[in-house]
Amino acid sequence: MKLTSMSFPLILIVRVIQGVFAALVLVLSSFVAHWYNTTTTLASPSPINFLIFGAIWSYISLVCIEILPRFLPRVPKAYVAAPFDLTNALFYFSGFVALAVFLQGLLFCRGDVCHAAQADVAFGAFSFAVWSASAALTALEVLKVRRQGGGGGGGAGMGGGRQVGTGAFPGVGMKEAAA
Repeated sequence: MKLTSMSFPLILIVRVIQGVFAALVLVLSSFVAHWYNTTTTLASPSPINFLIFGAIWSYISLVCIEILPRFLPRVPKAYVAAPFDLTNALFYFSGFVALAVFLQGLLFCRGDVCHAAQADVAFGAFSFAVWSASAALTALEVLKVRRQGGGGGGGAGMGGGRQVGTGAFPGVGMKEAAA
């Protein structure tokens, strides 16, 4: 089954925005991490490193969302996209909040590095919003697929050995045990 309620241009625009924001977060976080690693005696802060990880995970997720349905044609695309959308939303929420708390605790924050870190918080928040919207759209699509009989499955009771489709894989059935 294909995504039906999310029109192709809408989801394509959302995925492009996710990729652009991931690039901005990656560049800004890398700039701040590089400054810490080369200019100070301190290692780069954990929230910065986590946002670097989050941006890289976003690209891995985008590739998986587009590639996996081609290898698993019987699994609805929404079932593949939903976990990636949710984990990315969680990662960006955790990352931008942690960086905002870190910046709040600094004694002073000036210059290009500080502005880059502040912009990193903003683009992390924007990324969280876009991945959350994508997760909501995907969750609605999963519910729609399940309502149409494309997920879940099972029967109404324990019949005497009747075939029950598994839902996600309509051509595959299981034999229920006799009561």
